Amino acid sequence: MAAINRDDVAHLARLAHIEMSAHELDRMAGELAVIVDAIKSVSEAAGDDVPATSHPIPLSNVFREDVVGHTFTAEQALSGAPDSDDNRFKVPAILMRTKQ
Repeated sequence: MAAINRDDVAHLARLAHIEMSAHELDRMAGELAVIVDAIKSVSEAAGDDVPATSHPIPLSNVFREDVVGHTFTAEQALSGAPDSDDNRFKVPAILMRTKQ
């Protein structure tokens, strides 16, 4: 079992500003110890002769070519807009200045 105890978990909880009960601290210490042990066992399995991988299955790009197609002019894009100004959509202001 990894050397993670209740005090370690309490310290991490304080650093993360997470309130934990005594029961949660005890439970989390056990869970974190199991996780650390699992990582240790995986680290032991990978030797120097095992190449690093970023993905277990080889992938290829499945995206289409980035080809420019039909584009609208500014006038066409704004033709259905209720209001526009200087080739831009004009919308009501939603930010309000508050008095201080």
